[in-house]
Amino acid sequence: METSIISQKKRKALVERMNQLGIKEEDLRETFIRSSGPGGQKVNKAASCVYLVHAPTGLSVKCQQSRFQSLNRFLARRILLDKIEKLRKGRISAERERIEKIRRQKRRRSKKAKEKVLRLKRIQSEKKMIRSKSSISTED
Repeated sequence: METSIISQKKRKALVERMNQLGIKEEDLRETFIRSSGPGGQKVNKAASCVYLVHAPTGLSVKCQQSRFQSLNRFLARRILLDKIEKLRKGRISAERERIEKIRRQKRRRSKKAKEKVLRLKRIQSEKKMIRSKSSISTED
């Protein structure tokens, strides 16, 4: 990917991130489309919009943020990596959430929380006692 707009540091970071996620350049299918929106004659003539598909996951990205095709290629890859990372972490975080829920359910209540529950139960039972006494006295 030859680019003068994107710094060498950013390109290197993108390649490292692709390696971390195990995504190869061969897995990506890239097509170019004419952009829409502002940009005048340049946008109408040049195919600067990038449509990127990651074959193994089926995720796709369409990027036309810039008038420059090279910048859109870079941005499309970054957006695609974000999507893939979110997809993978989403599965992991759902599992963590499930485990944490079970842990919360099994955790013993603190002494203060137990006392509060018992106090509320007592108040509720007193209300019921008052209601039942008044209903008995009216029936006599």
